[in-house]
Amino acid sequence: MRRLQTTPTRKFSADSQRLASLAQSIARAYSRLEERGWGERLDQALKKLLSGNQQQIIDSALDHLFHTDLDAYDVLLDAIEAVSSSCRLEHDGKTYDALLVAVPILAWTRFSIASGPIAAGTLQTISAHLHGHILAAATRTSITPALYSIDQLPRTYCETYQLTQRMSEAALAGKATNAPSVLPETAAFLADTRYLLLVVAAEEGHPLLRWQEEEAGSSLHSSSSAALTQWQTQAGPNLQNLLPGCGIELLLPGAYYVACREADKAIRPISLRAAVNYLTTALATEPGQLEVIIAGFGDETNGMRVDELRISFGVVDNSDVYYGVVWPLYDDESADDYISTISNRRLGIQIPQSPTQQIIAVLRETGVTRIQQVDTIFPPEFCDDCGSPLFCDSAEDIVHAEMPEESTQNQGHLH
Repeated sequence: MRRLQTTPTRKFSADSQRLASLAQSIARAYSRLEERGWGERLDQALKKLLSGNQQQIIDSALDHLFHTDLDAYDVLLDAIEAVSSSCRLEHDGKTYDALLVAVPILAWTRFSIASGPIAAGTLQTISAHLHGHILAAATRTSITPALYSIDQLPRTYCETYQLTQRMSEAALAGKATNAPSVLPETAAFLADTRYLLLVVAAEEGHPLLRWQEEEAGSSLHSSSSAALTQWQTQAGPNLQNLLPGCGIELLLPGAYYVACREADKAIRPISLRAAVNYLTTALATEPGQLEVIIAGFGDETNGMRVDELRISFGVVDNSDVYYGVVWPLYDDESADDYISTISNRRLGIQIPQSPTQQIIAVLRETGVTRIQQVDTIFPPEFCDDCGSPLFCDSAEDIVHAEMPEESTQNQGHLH
């Protein structure tokens, strides 16, 4: 189950009720045929609302199901993501399927991570690598000539739907997609994700991505892994040029929402390593002299369930918080530790680490040994002036992370 962003209570209209009822009908269907019938009705209802920019109606239905019927919530969310990031179009007497694809690039640095327009020549080279290693044969594409931060991606499902429609039409017409004239400013982070966006289109029934082709073989994992390796090797130098002064890691391009979620997860441990590297340099200290506090922050309206962990960084014998990293939780992740039983160990079953265990493991790899876990769950508070998240100090007070004035920082305010 994916997490819903905390939002104010919305009016539950008749249209919201219809979405919720259709999702519940799908969740309770007794056959694939019945499920397909309800699904077609839900898709048509969503297309009408998305094209009419009725975001509030959609959000209200999601909010209602999140608190009353989690199975139906997952059904509705899957449908919203599918309808807003894909479409079927007619062109020259043929039917085409089109999919919005995100190309994630993980980046880390002590300076700044670039975003914005991409030169035509560079974009052409990147497009050639996409067709050579990621996209299926005989597909048509349209790529936005810009490198996006997460703050610059579509903010609503309606915006995503409109972007998908516009880029799909451009892909079939063989036209370029124009970059936004003005992109919002993005916050400065030590580690962050950048994205290329494209639409890939193919005739109905034909594959869109290389590992979906019959020639790719029966193992989806091995064929997609091979595609990723080629993409990293061949396209890596070109994408590295877009992000000077940064270390980068390329993830597998894929369907927009899935690729973005995978990138959000993958950047979390990198953010911790980047923080330790930055602080030891800026404070002229060793990792063993850093003190870290891990605290859970949750939704007050939902039993204080932990939605994210905030990691505070300071130094030994000083209660000030110098830097902070947010570790959001996704899908069915829980802040509770998993317990490895004797029977599981005897069977050789590997128990996955909880998010807290993952954080501690990464910190210890970097040389940090002083780690404190706070049992209290806090409401997610943010700075009224700059909007950055607040963090827990050793006295369990919620404070702003601020570097000391004497530190040798190499950039402005970091979040």
